[in-house]
Amino acid sequence: MVHRIFEEPNNVISGLKMKVTSGADILILVTFLVVQLTLAVENSSVVSVTSENLGGIVESNELVLLSFYTNWCRFSQILAPIFEEAAARIHQKFPDNGSVVLGKIDCDTEEELSDKFDILKYPTLKIVRNGLISNQEYRGQRSVEAFVQFVEKELSDPIKEFHSIDELKNAEVGDGMVIGYFVSKAHVEYDCYRKVASVMRNDCRFMAGFGELTKNLRPPEKNVLIFRGDPSDPNHKDYYSEYSGNMTSLRDLSVWIHKKCLPLVREINFDNAEELSEEGLPFVLLFYNKHDMGPVQEFKTAIQRQLADENRVNFLTADGELFKHPLYHMGKSVGDLPVVAIDSFVHMYLFPRFEDIHQPGVLKKFIDDLFSGVLHFNFHLALEAYEKSESTIDPAEFPPVAHESKFKELRPSKHRYTLINRSRDEL
Repeated sequence: MVHRIFEEPNNVISGLKMKVTSGADILILVTFLVVQLTLAVENSSVVSVTSENLGGIVESNELVLLSFYTNWCRFSQILAPIFEEAAARIHQKFPDNGSVVLGKIDCDTEEELSDKFDILKYPTLKIVRNGLISNQEYRGQRSVEAFVQFVEKELSDPIKEFHSIDELKNAEVGDGMVIGYFVSKAHVEYDCYRKVASVMRNDCRFMAGFGELTKNLRPPEKNVLIFRGDPSDPNHKDYYSEYSGNMTSLRDLSVWIHKKCLPLVREINFDNAEELSEEGLPFVLLFYNKHDMGPVQEFKTAIQRQLADENRVNFLTADGELFKHPLYHMGKSVGDLPVVAIDSFVHMYLFPRFEDIHQPGVLKKFIDDLFSGVLHFNFHLALEAYEKSESTIDPAEFPPVAHESKFKELRPSKHRYTLINRSRDEL
């Protein structure tokens, strides 16, 4: 429909080209074209979002997908017709008001919104669910079908209802599960729970039971939320806890679930590497052999016991076969696993011995030395001393070698985005 509207003025131009003989004719033609272009904009399925209408849009719709763009960005120009067609298809599939909106924000005219959403590249696709801005962005394929599938998934129910206690007992906990015991589904507290679950569906599993089935699992006429973790997995601070806050507060409930469900140590892969890198924190990585998962448990246990409150870095596990290129870059191979290293997005530093992660304070000092600059400067000082000395230095006493970062290559690509230049000092 949109394409046809834009084609019609061109046909008219062809038909009138030989007939335009005066200023009045030109004025009439220009007026006609302005009307046609205005109609095209008004018929657009993508909503133009500004600082004035943003609040009303995100508060009145379950899902809002916002494209932050600029007219001069090549990738924004490529995305625009795809996003438009996807919006039209999605509107046909989900026509009810308050369901889903695809919106666009011109960052050249809406600089305040661009800053508010911390836009560092164009186009950036932000996800807002039930008025809550998700930390995650849409990073999938930029095709009509991919956008439609994404919206279908996002609007599906994030909560699995259990119909028996055995079903609840046998449920897979995964990285963590939140379970709700409710008086009924038609309750404002359940509605709040469902909204938060929709925002955090990728971070946690959610279940709920209702009525008679749950009456012995909660106080009379009261609703209860509990978190359940895997007691065999040292990746969580708590394995069982009950929510004691306001069950109608989206913010309070979101904070609690995020704290419970976000594991101390996450797995990095090529699907989430871009997102993890944009968090801006250095990576403390365990490269492991997928045929020997013991070191993964050891690493998680060490982090949980010694560094559970460390928030300056991201603790990650990485399949050594999948990420063999960074290993090779550091002079290691799959045969050397397990290997621990820090990637600061400027340099990579090898942790001398994996076994030392069990020694209290050793891994923490390695991280502290990154932020104090010791890792960087000590290496260069030792290298100078080594080059000037005729004696041999014991390799075991040599400081961690500084290699160029390889994980910075997994940051948003200039082949997919127009990147905004921001300087970043060496850590």
